[in-house]
Amino acid sequence: MKNLFISCVVTALALAETVSASGQTTMTLNDCMRYAISNSTKIRIQQAAIGDAQIARRDAALTLFTPQITAQTYAYYNFGRSIDPQTNTYFNTTSFHNNYGVSAGYDLFDGFKAVNNYKISKTGMLIADSQEKQVEADICLAVMEAYYNVVYYKRLCNVYEEQVAVAEQALAKARRQEELGQKGHADVIQMEADLADRQFDLTNTYNMYCDQKMTLADLMFWPVDEELLIDTSMPVWQMEPLTTESVISFALENNPAIQIASWQQQNAKRELSTAKWQVLPSVGLYAGWNTSYYSYQGSQTAPFGDQFRNNGGEYVQLSVSIPIWSRLSKQSNISRKRHALEKATAELDQKRRDVESEVRRAVQDRDGSATAYQQAQRKAEVQAEAYTLNLKKLEQGLISPLEFQTANNNYLKAQADEMNSLFKYLIKQAVVRYYNGVEYVNQ
Repeated sequence: MKNLFISCVVTALALAETVSASGQTTMTLNDCMRYAISNSTKIRIQQAAIGDAQIARRDAALTLFTPQITAQTYAYYNFGRSIDPQTNTYFNTTSFHNNYGVSAGYDLFDGFKAVNNYKISKTGMLIADSQEKQVEADICLAVMEAYYNVVYYKRLCNVYEEQVAVAEQALAKARRQEELGQKGHADVIQMEADLADRQFDLTNTYNMYCDQKMTLADLMFWPVDEELLIDTSMPVWQMEPLTTESVISFALENNPAIQIASWQQQNAKRELSTAKWQVLPSVGLYAGWNTSYYSYQGSQTAPFGDQFRNNGGEYVQLSVSIPIWSRLSKQSNISRKRHALEKATAELDQKRRDVESEVRRAVQDRDGSATAYQQAQRKAEVQAEAYTLNLKKLEQGLISPLEFQTANNNYLKAQADEMNSLFKYLIKQAVVRYYNGVEYVNQ
C-alpha cells in the first residue's frame, strides 16, 4: 500500500509536467497576480466604494454650482365656510381650488459648507483610488508568497523523487550483494530504512505542495474544476543597490497609506473650518412663480386659461438666517471636529513612522536574505560535491549506509536552504521595490 501511494505521488508529479508540456497554459507569477486582481471580491468591493465617491463628488459639485429648483401643484375641494378671493369676504358654498408653482433657491453664503464639501469629495476620490491600490498590493503580496511556496515544494518534491530513485537502486544493488555474500543483512536493513525515510519525506512534501497550491488557487479565485498550472522554474537572482534613505524618502511622499492618511487630515481640517463658519448667519436667494384656479358651486367663474394667466405672480426673496441659540450644538460640533483633526494628525504621524519602520526592516531583510542566499548557494555546491563522492564510496563499500545517510541528509538540507533563502530574498526585494514606487504587478 505504501509503495502504491508513493507511485501515485510520482505519477501525479509526472502528469503535471506532462500536461504543462502538452501546450496547456502555465501561469507565471505575474499572470497569477493579474488573475487574482481581476477576480478578487475585495477589488469589486473597493470599486463599489469608488462609485460611491464619484456620486458624492457629483452631488457636491451640483450643490455648489447649481440652484435647487422645485415645482409643485395641489388641488382641493372646500366644503363650508371659506373666503372669496375676489371680495375677500366669507361665504358658505362648496369651492374648488387649484394651485401651481415653480421656485428656485441658492445659498449665497452657508459658511463655505458647499465649497468645503466639494473639496472633501474630490479628496475622497483620491482616497478611494489609493485604497484600491492598497488592496491590489495586499493581494499581490499574498499571491507572491503562496506562489513561491508552491514552487518551493514542487522543486523539493523533484529532489526527493530523485532521492527515492537513488535509494531504490542502492537497495536493489545491496540485496544482490547480500545474495553474493558481499554485504551483510544489517546493511540491507539500513538501506531499506533509508528508502522508507525518503519515501516519507516525499509524501509529506507532496502533501505540502498540494496544500500550498490550493491556497494559491483560493487567493486567485481560480475555478475549482480546472487544474492550476504554474511555472516552477527557478527565478533569476539579482542584487539591487537601493539605499535605505532613498527608499524611505520616496515612500514618505508617495506611499498610498501615507497619502490616504494625509488626505484624511486635510478633510478633517476642512470639516473643522466648516463647523466654525456655521456660527455665522447664512444668506439665501430665492425666486419663484405661481398661479391658481378656483371655482364655486352655483356661481360662474372665469375659464381655467384666463385664471391661469391672470392669477400668475412672481417673487424674489433674500433671506438671512441668524443662529442665536441652538443648545450649544454648533459649539459641540466644533469640539468634535477639532478632536477628529487631532486624531487624523496623530494617525498620519503614526503611519509615517510605520512606513519608515517597514522600509528599514524590508531593506535589512532583503540584504540579510541576499547574504544568506549566497552562503546557502555555496553550501549547496559543496554538499552536492560531497554527496557525489559519498555515493561513489557507498557503491565501492568504503562507507556504511548510515554514514551515507548523514551525508545525504546534509545534501538535502543544503538544497532546501538554498531554495528557501532565494524565495525569501525575492519576496523582500519585491517589498523594497514596492516602497520605491514599483507596483508588484509591474516587477
